[in-house]
Amino acid sequence: MKKTLNLVLAGIASIGLAFSACAEDHITLASTTSTENSGLFASILPKFEDSTGIEVRVVAVGTGQAFEIARRGDADSLLVHDTAGEKRFVENGFATERANVMYNDFVLIGPADDPANIGAATNAAEAFAAIAEAEAPFASRGDDSGTNRAELRLWKNAGVEPDGEWYRELGSGMGPTLNTAAAMDAYVMSDRATWVAFGNRQNLKLLFEGDKVLFNQYGSLLLSQEKHPHLKHELAKKWHDWLLSDDGQQAIADFKVDGQQLFFPNAQ
Repeated sequence: MKKTLNLVLAGIASIGLAFSACAEDHITLASTTSTENSGLFASILPKFEDSTGIEVRVVAVGTGQAFEIARRGDADSLLVHDTAGEKRFVENGFATERANVMYNDFVLIGPADDPANIGAATNAAEAFAAIAEAEAPFASRGDDSGTNRAELRLWKNAGVEPDGEWYRELGSGMGPTLNTAAAMDAYVMSDRATWVAFGNRQNLKLLFEGDKVLFNQYGSLLLSQEKHPHLKHELAKKWHDWLLSDDGQQAIADFKVDGQQLFFPNAQ
C-alpha cells in the first residue's frame, strides 16, 4: 500500500513538474498594433511554436509604449518599427542587438472624392502640404507609435506644423484610428498591412503611395541581460534567431491577405 502511495505521489509530482515546465516555455513579446491587427502573428506564431515548443504572448501597443514596456523589463523581446529609436535603444544599453526582419510601407488614405487632391501629388511632402493647405480633416494616431513618429517626420519634411481643428490627435491604435477616419471622412496615414486587412472602409480610399520616404522597416531586438537578468533571454534569442532564419523569413513572406503579400522579409 505504501509503495502504491509513493508511486501515486511520484506521478503527481512529475505531472506538476511537467506543467511547471510548460508554463515557463513562453515569452512576452512587446510589439506593434500593425503586426497584430494585420493578422501576421496569427499566421507565423503557430509555426514558431510548432518548431520550438515556445509560446509567444504578444502585447500589441504603439512602438513608443513597446519601448517603455521593454525598458521596464516587462517583456522578454521587442519587435517594432522605428529604426532610429531602436538604434538609440541599443546605444542606451537596453538592448544588445538589433536586426532588420521585414518591411512594408505607409500609405495615405482619404475620402474617395479627395478634397485636398493628394492623388495628384508627386511626392509625400506635396501630399501632406496639400492636406494642410486645404485644412482637410486628418486623423492622427497621436500615440507615439512608429506610425505616428513617421507621420510627424513627414509633416516636418513638408514644412508643416500640423495644428488647428482639422488635425485630430486620437491617442489610439491603427485600427481604431482608421475607424475614426472612416466616421469623420478624414485623411489618415496607415501602414499598408493594417489598411489591407481593415474591413470598415466606408468612403475611404488609398490615395497616395510609392514615395521612398514611406518605407517602413521592422526590427527585432535582443534585450539587455545586464539590465534585466530576470528575463527569458535564452528563449527570446530562439525567437529572434527564428525570425532571421530561412524558416522565419519564409513564414513572413507566405503571409497574405486576399492574395496580397503584406510584409517582405529582409533579415540582415
